[in-house]
Amino acid sequence: MVQRNTPRISFIGFGEAGQAIASGLREEGIERIAAWDILFPVPEGARLLAAGAQMGVRCASSATDAVRDTDLVISAVTASSSLEAARSVEPHLSGNPYYLDINSVSPGRKQETAKLLDGKARYVDVAVIAPIHPKRHRTPLLISGPHAEAISPLLRELEMQLTVIDDKVGSAAAIKMIRSVMIKGIEALTLECFLAASRANVLDAVTVSLKNNYPGVDWPAMSEYNVERMASHGERRAAEMEESAATLRELGLEPLMVEATVKRQREMGAIGKEEKVRASLTEGRNAMLAAISAAKKNKD
Repeated sequence: MVQRNTPRISFIGFGEAGQAIASGLREEGIERIAAWDILFPVPEGARLLAAGAQMGVRCASSATDAVRDTDLVISAVTASSSLEAARSVEPHLSGNPYYLDINSVSPGRKQETAKLLDGKARYVDVAVIAPIHPKRHRTPLLISGPHAEAISPLLRELEMQLTVIDDKVGSAAAIKMIRSVMIKGIEALTLECFLAASRANVLDAVTVSLKNNYPGVDWPAMSEYNVERMASHGERRAAEMEESAATLRELGLEPLMVEATVKRQREMGAIGKEEKVRASLTEGRNAMLAAISAAKKNKD
């Protein structure tokens, strides 16, 4: 019988993405998983600690504790915290572990992080290119950097789905960030278009009219999906779009459309927290648009 690799894995950041990947890896038979999140010591971290206990992940007492004697670090923090997360573990890394940076940040930020960790960890630029649920650790990934080819057999053995882009840190991030210009920009346009149509009582007519130009798109389904994503994850998506804006600036382009998308995503993140809006998210497009429209009028 061929012995399977069972690496020691450490998560820095244990929110939605970290929990999803960790739970999938536990089901793959990985027993030694540790996690650290800056929320662990405060009341808001109770649900994260409970999730770790339920899936059999050791919740560490610090970043230092989490990465002790590890083989593989997975950084899954908020976009604005990715470099600070690397700084928090850099002095405590030993044995040259792999460092998978799955954070949605610009190529420049990934390159800065790789430089910080040079000589302490084998840095891998990772881009998550689909929602983390329901596939969890099997969610499609793009990876790049000088260590991408070397780690790919191990990741595939863990049932992770990945494509190696090249040996340059920042290539995977560039694809993710530039792709987001379109994906999250379409979400923002969808909201504006259909919210206006709802207020003008021409929602069905606008939906039918759009089929003339894009006959292959299921506009009712797509609009419902896009609006729900913004209401549920607008704040995080706004942060990601700020990194898309940084990416465009790194490329010498002014991010006019992206900056507008940041504003709309952030606004929806706030509106999406309201009780009536949250309750509408499982009730279909018309209910969602009505609840969002009412909440927006109250804010305006």
